[in-house]
This record gives sequence, structure tokens and C-alpha cells, in this order.
Amino acid sequence: MNTPERHGIHIHTARTIASPMLLTIKDKAAAEPSSIEWQAMGQQLLCGDPLADDVAAWLARGEGQWSDIERALHSDADGVTSLAAPIQAFMQHVRQRPAWLDEHSLIRGCDVVARSGKTGMRILRDFGLMAGYQASAINQTLLKTGALEKGAQRRVAETTKWWMDATEPGAILPGGTGFVTTLRVRLIHAMVRRQLAAREDWDHEYLGLPVNQLDMQVTYLAFSVMFLLGQRVLGVPVSKQEGADVMHLWRYIGWLMGLDESLLVDSEQAGRIALYRNLLSQAQADEGSKQLAQALMDEPLERHYPNAQWLRSHWDKEVHLSILRLFVGSQGMRRLGLPPCRWPWYPFIFAPVNAVTHLTLRLLPGGRAFLTRRGRRAQQRMLKILFGDYKPQIRQVT
Repeated sequence: MNTPERHGIHIHTARTIASPMLLTIKDKAAAEPSSIEWQAMGQQLLCGDPLADDVAAWLARGEGQWSDIERALHSDADGVTSLAAPIQAFMQHVRQRPAWLDEHSLIRGCDVVARSGKTGMRILRDFGLMAGYQASAINQTLLKTGALEKGAQRRVAETTKWWMDATEPGAILPGGTGFVTTLRVRLIHAMVRRQLAAREDWDHEYLGLPVNQLDMQVTYLAFSVMFLLGQRVLGVPVSKQEGADVMHLWRYIGWLMGLDESLLVDSEQAGRIALYRNLLSQAQADEGSKQLAQALMDEPLERHYPNAQWLRSHWDKEVHLSILRLFVGSQGMRRLGLPPCRWPWYPFIFAPVNAVTHLTLRLLPGGRAFLTRRGRRAQQRMLKILFGDYKPQIRQVT
């Protein structure tokens, strides 16, 4: 089958956007994909997730219900054999730990994520999600599933909940909360893929398959490579070993999410190369990008702060715009239809504060553990704000 038309359609603009990533790569010549590698990337736009897709087809035929899925996700190894064939194959695969998995590295990676505190959350929201809206083809899945109608605040809250579940120490292993949540998200992706692929308004020749392998890869790299780069830029120190542990953690999460092994990486440098190449493939911003970006820009105004609602919501809105401005520049702000005149005041003021705080505490006995606990508590408080736990009358998002 021919490579989808979107593959590299705006490669000159994409090179400009991806050029800062190239600066972080040691072997720049190796970063450029060969013609064979470029063709293989295009073919990944046509690939889904066979094991999860079989489960989605089984559900669509009426042979099973979502309650069967939930029972399977919470089953132990012995209970898997009593399941229907598609879900049995799925569960048997995900319960087999890859040969390369290192549990100690997973735990250390979770600690690095926790130490990032609110800064880590801001990086994922602004550098990962908001900046990612420049990739217009990926946005089609969001737009056609009614993401704008559901609201940016709800999407941010749900994604944050999954991220925290997946990065709780030990929770991503079979039987853990993160394991269950991750597989639930994977199967929902398969259902969305099946539904959108059957729609008459889905342009297969241009877009390829919905929620395809290459688009899933760039999301996985946002949570790992972009997260690590963003932390350092905003003053949170991350050592080489800590970076390797985060990459290992997300390699396993990506594997659980159904990414092909060939698209997973085992080092930060390999991840930067993969991200650079992926960005070259992506179609650039359109009107849909602007719609999503403008909705996300106002997302802080919908949060449920326990006090000083107006002040804190507007402060966070300006903080997010400031961080985004640093990473995408004035041109990126214009592409997303956002105010281009903002300057990155927050990173310039608070990156030095972050650096001094973290470096000082790391020198003290128990300082690293203190930073981990403090960071996780900050993330938990923000999650409550996103979900509105401070206002019982607000319906909980499930």
C-alpha cells in the first residue's frame, strides 16, 4: 500500500521546527533517515495494534462486553486461560515481561518523574501536548472524536491521572493500577481506531490509519525525551543515569501501549534521533491546530482551585503561555493562533530557582528522597485541582 500523503508533506517547515532537537544529537549525520528508513516510517502510518485491534473487533461483533475487559484486566495469570481467545491472547502477551525489563530501573525512573513536581506536569502539557498540536494530522483523531466538545480541562485531567498511575513505583507491573490503566487506554485507542477507520470522512490516502504506530511513537517520545529535555531547560537537574531510567520506564510503558519493538528506544540519544525523524514526517499546523490550542490556552480558567480562583487560574494561564513561548518561539505561537508577543518570563525567572533548590537539597542527607516526596505531593495536589476534588458539587470525571 502506498505511503500516506501526509508523510513529510511539509518537510521544509518540519525541519525548521525540529532543528532545535538536532542540536541535542551528537551524531547529526546519523539523525537523518536513509531512504529505506524514511519509507519504513511512512509504512508505520498504516499500522495499528493487532492484538488490541482483535479485541476491539471481538467487542464490535457483540461477542463480548466492556465488563469482560475489566474482568480480564484485573485477572491474575491463572485467570487468563479462561478468557475468550482475543482477550486471552492480549492478556497473555502483556503479562509476559520483556527480556530487557529491569524493575530497579523502573522504580528509579518513577522517582525521577516524581521529583519533577509541577514542573514536570507543565513540561508535558506545554512542550508535549500544546506544542504537539502543530502536528495537524494527529489532531484529526481528537477533532473527529469530539475533543473540543468534551473540553480541554477534562482531557488534561484524564491524561494526568493515567500518567500518575503509570509512574507510581511498582504500579506499572502486572496487577498494578498503572498496568490496568495503561491497558485500558490501549484498548480504548483500538476501539477509536476501528470506529474512525470505518467513517466516510476519514481520509485514508492522506492520513493513513487512525492512532497509527508512528503517531503513537511521537506521543511516547513526548513523555520520555521531551520530558527530560524540558526538565533540564527549566532548571531541574537530571543526570545521565536518571535520564536512562526514565527512558527505560517509558520503553516499558510504550511496549504495554502496543508500540512495535522497532519504534522503542533504549537510550536518550536514540530517543532524540527518533523524535527528530518523527517530527520530519508530521504535517504542520492548520485551523484544527488553532482550535485545539486556543481551547487548551484557556484550560487553566476551568480548574477548581481551593482559593483565589481568579488569580491562580489567570496566573497559571500566563505561566503555561510563557513556557510554550520558550519552546516553540514566536512563529510557533502564530502557527497555533496564540498571542505571539508573550516572552518566556517564567523560565528565565524560575529555572535558576529550580536549579539552586534541587542542587542544594541533593547535597543534604535524605535530600533526594525529600525532593521525591515533595514533588509527588505537588503533583497530587494539582491532580485534585484538575479533577475538582475541592468542590464536591463538581461531578467527578471517570
